[in-house]
Parts: sequence; structure tokens; C-alpha cells
Amino acid sequence: MSDAMDPKPGTPYAGHDAVSPTLLPPPRAGKPRRWILWVVLVVLALIGYVIFHTVQRSTGASKGGPGGRGAAMSGKPMPVMVATAAKGDINVVLTALGNVTPVNNVTVKTRVDGQLVRLAFTEGQTVKAGDLLAEIDPRAYQAQLAQAEGQLARDTALLQNARLDLQRYQTLMAQDSIAKQQVDTQASLVRQYEGTVKLDQGNADNARVQLSYTRITAPVSGRVGLRQVDPGNIVHASDTTGIVVITQIDPITVIYTLPEDTLPKVMPRLQAGDKLPVEAWDRGQTNLLAHGTLMTVDNTIDNTTGTVKLRAQFPNQNAALFPNQFVNVRMRVDTLHDQVIQPGTASAPAASQSGQGAQGGHRRHGGASAPAAAPPPKS
Repeated sequence: MSDAMDPKPGTPYAGHDAVSPTLLPPPRAGKPRRWILWVVLVVLALIGYVIFHTVQRSTGASKGGPGGRGAAMSGKPMPVMVATAAKGDINVVLTALGNVTPVNNVTVKTRVDGQLVRLAFTEGQTVKAGDLLAEIDPRAYQAQLAQAEGQLARDTALLQNARLDLQRYQTLMAQDSIAKQQVDTQASLVRQYEGTVKLDQGNADNARVQLSYTRITAPVSGRVGLRQVDPGNIVHASDTTGIVVITQIDPITVIYTLPEDTLPKVMPRLQAGDKLPVEAWDRGQTNLLAHGTLMTVDNTIDNTTGTVKLRAQFPNQNAALFPNQFVNVRMRVDTLHDQVIQPGTASAPAASQSGQGAQGGHRRHGGASAPAAAPPPKS
């Protein structure tokens, strides 16, 4: 009975009509929400905006101004400065580093010992040869001169008396009144006095020279430096410092070195008697200090550096060159005629012009710079 009471799975309950099972239709998908679509559209618009402005900035940077790449890419003309090549003369110049050296640099010393009583110069003064510079106490040397002159006068008188006696003896001997031996003795006495007088004369001259040394004069013309000793000090001829130093600054010279391979450009001109012009420029090579000429070339080459020394002389009335000053030297060794010269600023962009004049090219000659003609413009 229990089996009749419990229905089996898949069978209708008892007392109900049997109903055939039917499937329910699947739920219908709803429409997507509209706000999602709007978000997608806004994001795409932002991405497009960013891409557009990035491209615009990169294009503007590539233009770079009137003469830049952008102008060339866009077909616009690039403004340039144009100059015409011409024929002219080119100076071949050797450059070097030089040191100003005075023609004469003299340390003035005393030649006699004594007390320095006076200095007759002002430090930095320009003096001429023979000008008085200092005085040594002359009294001791004046006394020595007086003594020598007195001895000379005494012996001169003895000589004169001996000569008179010799004349008398010669007269008496001619009369056969005295012996010949006495005449010979008197003649020997005369010669003895003559020697004594010469010795006295030498002593007097030496004393006179020593006295003159008490007045110290300038041996050369030039500019005096700082004094090395003050008045009142005892100075000696053996002193090494001296009293003052005189430097001749007009004219003045510059010593500089050039590589040995530049000698073929210099020696033929120098041996022919040509005056090679030399210019002295300041350390920055901006100011021309003086014009001069080459004097000489040293007789040996320095094996250590492979260079040779040269000396040029400059007039220096305005004292533009100072002893031991460092200068840049430019020496013209040749001139090239009828050379095609192209200005260095030709075909340069207008925006880069500096306002300087046209310049030719330069080439190196053994470590020295020489201007050279620029090649003619290519067609």
C-alpha cells in the first residue's frame, strides 16, 4: 500500500490530471546600458586629441627657424650671405712665442772701495751714457794723486839737473878737461832719472784714474731700476750686487724659437740681406705692440726641442715692450701674388654672421701658422 500511496518520480500525483512537461523559454537579454557607450566615445576622443597635438609640436620643432630644416623641407629659400672671390696677395707668416730681451742689461758697480756719499739718479729714470749716477768719497784718492804728482815733480827736477850736468861734462870732455868715465857715469844717471820719471808718471796717472772712479757714470743709455745700496754704506769693488741695474729698452729685441724645418724659408732671405718684417703682439693676440725686423738666427739647433732661436729688433720709444715680457711673434717670410681669395663668411647662413670682415684660410708650416689662399669656389 505504501507503494501505491507514494508516487514515483516523474509521475503525477494521484488524483491530478496528467500534464505533459513543457520547457520555459530562456530569459531575453536586456539592451546594454547607454552610459558605457558614452564612456568609450569620450576615451577615444581624448586619445585622438593627444595624438594630434603631439604631432603638431614635433612638426614645429623640426622647422627650427628661417634657415632650419623645416624651411628646407617646406621648400622655403634659406637666406645666406654671398661674397665674390677675388685675386690678391697672401702673406706667408710664421708664428712663434717670444720673450722681450734688452739689447744691454748692465749692473753698475763701483771700481774702488769707499763710502757711498751720493746717488745722483731717481729710480726708474731714463739716463744717457755718461750721466752721473753716484759718488764715492774722493778724499783718499785725491791725496794719493797729490802724492804721486809730487813725486813726479821731484824726479822730473832731478832729471833736468842731471841732463844739464851731462851737457857740461860733454863740453869739458871735448876740451879734454875731464875723463870720459865721468861723462859716461853722468849719462847713466840721466837714463836712471828718466826711468824714475816714467814710473812716477804712471803712478800719477793711476791715481788720477782711481780718483775718476769715485764718480760712477752710466755706461749705456737706458732705464735705471731700483737701487741696490743706500748712501752712507761702504762699497767695495768686489761686491756682486752692484749699485743699480741699467736696462736699454730703446731699441729692444725679442728672442723666439721656430722649428728647424722653417729654416729653408728664413735663411735664404736673411743671407740675401732682406729685412724680414716681424710683429710683436700681446699675450691675447689682440693688440699689435710693435713692428720690427729680424736681426739674426742662432748658429746651432737645439737637439732637445728641434728648434732654433731668432732675434728681432724693435724700436721702443713708447715703451710698449718691457724686458722679460711674453709676446706672440708673427714674421712674414714670403708673399704669394695673384692668389684666389674667397672670404671665409661666404655662403654662410645670414643668422650666423658676426659682422667681422672676410678672412682667408690658414695652413700650418712646421708648427707655424701661415695664411693661405682659399680654393676657388666650385661651379
